[in-house]
Amino acid sequence: MVNPNYYCVIMAGGVGARFWPMSNSKTPKQFLDILGEGQTLIQKTFQRFTKICPKENIYIVTSKNYKDITLEQLPDITENQVILEPYRRNTAPCIAYANYKIKAQNPNAVIVVAPSDHVILKEDVFTRVIEHGLSAVAGNDWLLTIGIRPSSPNTGYGYIQFIEDKSYDKNATIYAVKTFTEKPELEIAKSFLESGDFLWNAGIFMWSLQSIEKAFEQYLPEVNDLFKQGICLYNTEKEADFIDEIYQICKNISIDYGIMEKANNVMVYAAEFGWSDLGTWGSLYELRKKDQNNNAIAGNHVRTYDSSKCVINVPKNKVVVIQGLEDYIVVDNNDVLLICKKSEEQQIRQYVANVQIDFGNKYV
Repeated sequence: MVNPNYYCVIMAGGVGARFWPMSNSKTPKQFLDILGEGQTLIQKTFQRFTKICPKENIYIVTSKNYKDITLEQLPDITENQVILEPYRRNTAPCIAYANYKIKAQNPNAVIVVAPSDHVILKEDVFTRVIEHGLSAVAGNDWLLTIGIRPSSPNTGYGYIQFIEDKSYDKNATIYAVKTFTEKPELEIAKSFLESGDFLWNAGIFMWSLQSIEKAFEQYLPEVNDLFKQGICLYNTEKEADFIDEIYQICKNISIDYGIMEKANNVMVYAAEFGWSDLGTWGSLYELRKKDQNNNAIAGNHVRTYDSSKCVINVPKNKVVVIQGLEDYIVVDNNDVLLICKKSEEQQIRQYVANVQIDFGNKYV
């Protein structure tokens, strides 16, 4: 029996530009079956949290543009569970918005906030971690984040340093946070790994509604005050017009920078459950099955010759022949063909910008 006070906020507003052209502004990566497993990333995320929260307590925060696709892919939710942002304002405003919608229904809520597009390989372990974390924040005035025990000096993740002698849990998994560090240079990442007291920042948060409200009042009052003005409007027909008005003037700021890096009651749950933020083609390559030449191929009629270590994503029934490529990304969505070295995939955002300028929005 899931706890009726447990709520989940799934953040699904991103455009997934790093997975272009497979992911684009019309259908971002969270709405794609990017792993080829029969479910989109948002569907997998939703199903994961139904084991922890009642279905009616799961909210999806996304762009107005993605209302229809969200309801289509998640038929078990109501329109009121889709929190529509009129403009992109980063994670702090979307969390503030969700807080007030939830408060209008249950001021005793205990909330987990998670991205819609992450991969979790050990789902049973993940469920235990989240249930344990929600139980912990229900009884403590904590802002709890999840840190993943690092397996490599990855420069694509943020890092959390914890205080080893300040464990707040009998299993020594919840620690006080000392510092947050944005994506580091390789040498710094190596030193983090060697020190043993750094974790990857998974971007998953847990707190009681009271604790996060108090944090907004203290650290982001200008954001909190905007949303507080509509306290009688949430879950009514007047909500959308009110939100449209305040989002135009709302500060663009992340929850990490606005609150987590400043608050003195931030804790981290050190965990390992087969996590990837699936932020790059390279990370997708690592997760996908490989052929005998270490090519990760999605497409029914692909033939490769003298090619290895490529990630290839093409339409199911398109015949594709590739010769002489090593460590390349090859992606075809019928309108756009991308061929790019894996080592240069950080340039993809620039390619998207250039295509938009040269050929228009249709292709991005």
